Amino acid sequence: MKRILYLSFYFEPDLCAGSFRNTPLAYELYSQLNESAEIDVITTLPNRYSTFEASAPQYEKKGITINRILIPKHNSGFFDQIISFKTYFEAALELTKGKKYDLVFASSSRLFTAYLGYKLAKKSKTVLYVDIRDIFVDTIKDVLKNPIVKMGVLPILRVVENRVFNYASHINLISGGFKGYFDRFKKANFTYFSNGIDDEFLKLPASKAHDRPYKLITYAGNLGESQGLDTIIPQAAKILGDGFRFLVIGDGGAKQKLIDEIQRLKIKNVELRTPIPRRDLLKVYEDSDFLFLHLNDYEAFKKVLPSKIFELGAYDKPIIAGVAGFANQFISENIDNKILFSPKDVNDMVSQLKSYSYRVGFRNEFKEKFKRSAINAEMAKSIKNYLG
Repeated sequence: MKRILYLSFYFEPDLCAGSFRNTPLAYELYSQLNESAEIDVITTLPNRYSTFEASAPQYEKKGITINRILIPKHNSGFFDQIISFKTYFEAALELTKGKKYDLVFASSSRLFTAYLGYKLAKKSKTVLYVDIRDIFVDTIKDVLKNPIVKMGVLPILRVVENRVFNYASHINLISGGFKGYFDRFKKANFTYFSNGIDDEFLKLPASKAHDRPYKLITYAGNLGESQGLDTIIPQAAKILGDGFRFLVIGDGGAKQKLIDEIQRLKIKNVELRTPIPRRDLLKVYEDSDFLFLHLNDYEAFKKVLPSKIFELGAYDKPIIAGVAGFANQFISENIDNKILFSPKDVNDMVSQLKSYSYRVGFRNEFKEKFKRSAINAEMAKSIKNYLG
């Protein structure tokens, strides 16, 4: 019986892209293995947002053992996350003590899970397959503001990065925009399985007309430095006035910056809510007129492809997206009925919105092309190939 170690810091019922990606992928992989292998998943109890809690018992089901590690409460700050991952790292080492695996799979956005995968694959002298959801070193260069901390952290991260990616047998890049950065790692095989559209977004009801004196623009997700919502939403809301309202659902390290800017500009047409379960979010999206996405104007974010694009693109509603680089190109080529602008360009966003003629319509070709189930089936097949 073959044995696979599956590492993902986030897993259901946590509310984030890592959870939405890895939960169905783990089950698809096991389904394809047809009981010829066991999968040990090592993840955490829900922790993505400090304001959202959900029970997630440890269990074993159909040959998949889910090991959930309790990590300290955090607010998604840089040092908070280091402490959280240290807990995860040490617990994972303890859980795998004395065990040997035929393959180690690690899905990672902050490099640390990939490094854990490297350590455990090396210990088992086995294959490492890494799924890279973000280029952490690139992001840290832009996001981390303290120059002294940056000087101390970046050289260490580069050493870690080189060890992981020079050892890995296979590297999946979630965004085609990452390709240039990874060209120097010659040993691994590469694939580009992106995020996709989950089943619950494939059969959505058509939009209904809303009897209200304003258009509702909704953002749901992380409120971090990466999103930079404090640089766009309060300013746009002030210019647009009572004819538009913004609903922001989420939590994160930069939430207070958004609150401070709303208060500074004395904004009345922006509502903030804490994270909600996905089934409730579907209802909120259905009640919205526009769906909103924004990334900060950092160089690193020109390479990324946010998972939110697939979620929003499944609706029949217009999308408002402030993104650059690969994400901008992807939306331009694959999604119609959108308002696309450069990050933080409030004037362009408002100008396009004011001249926009409202319409709805499902993007059926997009939905068919990017079904998560189809993407997972192909990705699971590529993982399974390394078991021989």
